[in-house]
Amino acid sequence: MGDRLQRVVLGTLRPRRLRDLLHGVTLGHPLHPAMVQVPVGAWISAAVLDLMPGQRRAATVLVGLGTVSALPAAVAGLNDWAALSRDQRRVGLVHAAANSVGVTLYAGSLAARLSGRHGVGRTLGWLGLSAASLGAYIGGHLAYKQGAQVNQSVSELHRISEGWHSLVEMGALPQRTLVTREVDDVSVILYRHGDEVTVMLERCAHQSGPLGEGEVQEIGGHACVVCPWHGSAFRLNGGEVVQGPSGNDQQILPTRIQDGVLQTRLP
Repeated sequence: MGDRLQRVVLGTLRPRRLRDLLHGVTLGHPLHPAMVQVPVGAWISAAVLDLMPGQRRAATVLVGLGTVSALPAAVAGLNDWAALSRDQRRVGLVHAAANSVGVTLYAGSLAARLSGRHGVGRTLGWLGLSAASLGAYIGGHLAYKQGAQVNQSVSELHRISEGWHSLVEMGALPQRTLVTREVDDVSVILYRHGDEVTVMLERCAHQSGPLGEGEVQEIGGHACVVCPWHGSAFRLNGGEVVQGPSGNDQQILPTRIQDGVLQTRLP
């Protein structure tokens, strides 16, 4: 089922620009977690107002706002889900199912409130908040336990010691070619363009793909490294993500040349 749904999502959200927008490529970090703040905030606020007298209209407006804003957030979530590994997608389906129940209950709550059945509306709203809270808990497990859509490479920085580290003699570094080196057992890629050299963490921020085995392509007038696993692309002169499914930028390390030797350090 998960594989079939993945094909449907990828087939429906076919334009790469649309997928990149929903991944949060233009922001440099995932879009879905930011979008869910609107429905969750509206629903929690409505639940508080439901406990106060004389706030029926305000609570109804908030329930409606939360229900409507949940739809684009769900589309962004599905787009992220389709780029995950199979075990992550299984948990993601449970996350989506809980949230779907929540949205359905809130839609019923809104209908009941608009028809004057505010008691039923409040009950359905509280049930919807419970389902959405369960979905949020599972989403936290998906992100923090399974690492879905979090930056998979930035933790490598904690393994690099302070100070400058020598990498390679500049005279031995070829032009416009990806070269892999290690800093304290942390793999990095080097890319030289003229006298400018980029040092970038080699593990892809999306799913730890080996960027050192990727291709260099010109995208939007900039040299970019494209991950061989899922196609995420990062600018080699700044690390910015320009093509998903990664929603995170790739970490760049500062550099200097000392006695003809390229050195790098923690940012």
